[in-house]
Amino acid sequence: MLGMRSGNRARVRRMVCGSAIVLMVFGNAAGALAAGQSGDAALEAKVVNGQVYVKASSLVSQLGGQGVYDAKSQTYQYKAGNSVPSIVKKLSPSVVAIIGKVSEGEVDTSDRYNLAHGTGVVLKKDGWIVTNAHVVSGLKHAVVVTSDGKSYTIAKQFVDEISDIAIIQINAKNLTPAVFSPSSASVEVGESVVALGTPISFSFRNSATVGVISGLNRSVDSIYKLIQTDAAINPGNSGGPLVNMKGEVVGINSLKYSAVGVENMGFSIPTNTVQYIVNQLMQYGKVKRATLGFDMEESWSAIVGLPTNEPLTVTRVDSDVAVKAGIKAGDVLYSINGKQVTTMLDINELFKGYMPGQSVKLMMQSGGDLVERKLQLTEQS
Repeated sequence: MLGMRSGNRARVRRMVCGSAIVLMVFGNAAGALAAGQSGDAALEAKVVNGQVYVKASSLVSQLGGQGVYDAKSQTYQYKAGNSVPSIVKKLSPSVVAIIGKVSEGEVDTSDRYNLAHGTGVVLKKDGWIVTNAHVVSGLKHAVVVTSDGKSYTIAKQFVDEISDIAIIQINAKNLTPAVFSPSSASVEVGESVVALGTPISFSFRNSATVGVISGLNRSVDSIYKLIQTDAAINPGNSGGPLVNMKGEVVGINSLKYSAVGVENMGFSIPTNTVQYIVNQLMQYGKVKRATLGFDMEESWSAIVGLPTNEPLTVTRVDSDVAVKAGIKAGDVLYSINGKQVTTMLDINELFKGYMPGQSVKLMMQSGGDLVERKLQLTEQS
């Protein structure tokens, strides 16, 4: 096995698949899909003789699809534009499959069939693709196969292991970029979604599964919030898109729970995190993460997932700037620049909007007194 880590009970699998090989990460602890766009729509309408008549052009404008009026039968034939087949057709040109041999030392690479594979999503038409870090890390002689069956080697690659996001570039022109949802805030629990990828076998490229958004803001083997879905995600789906009924990518599929009695619990990296990581990798070749410069411990309630307003406790001070700011072990942290934080996940999400070198105001308790500390953020090593 690759990347195995000990844990208890439920297992978290990262979705890289190979011939007789599956990359697993151990951590704690679809039915019918409505054809049509989820959410509300305001349609232009009039009331005639007590009946509400919706303007056909308004219907098409708001919900997509096509409509034709048949004067002979006096019927309006409407075909939904946001059906699962139409979404798969729209997104398939933007989905690629990635395959290669894993590095020496991790498995026996003398077997030419001992391969690992995953999925990617086209970012830019000039060959930039986003995928998971664990899909491409350690791959040798990697090959990227586009939806039209063309094969390419990877020309450039930037990886961020912490977020499990990587970007690669192939020497291809005029690719079809996927449309990414502008904000993960628009995603709702219960919303219908489609997952595209390369499950189990490389010959199953561009497989589609359907489901719903099962939960938001999940903390599962990640320093950032994840989207939970019951759309079937299997080994090889890693790096593939989770798509809403507008045809927009709302997440990059990354991992799943795998244990006896556990079904359909997959997780995707939201687009706001994906865009943050991609922008950093494009600009710097790495992610410049801001850090407070001291270690903290969450409250018991936060650790077990109970709702809580309890602050975090400082356990160790690592940086000179934090020492100079007067922060010491035993202090508790309530807020950063007026934003209450109760978990490390809160801080990591907040710091996506900050860069090392910026200063923040911390509301803390030290020696029984409520104090405000000004601290310059350092770069996480």
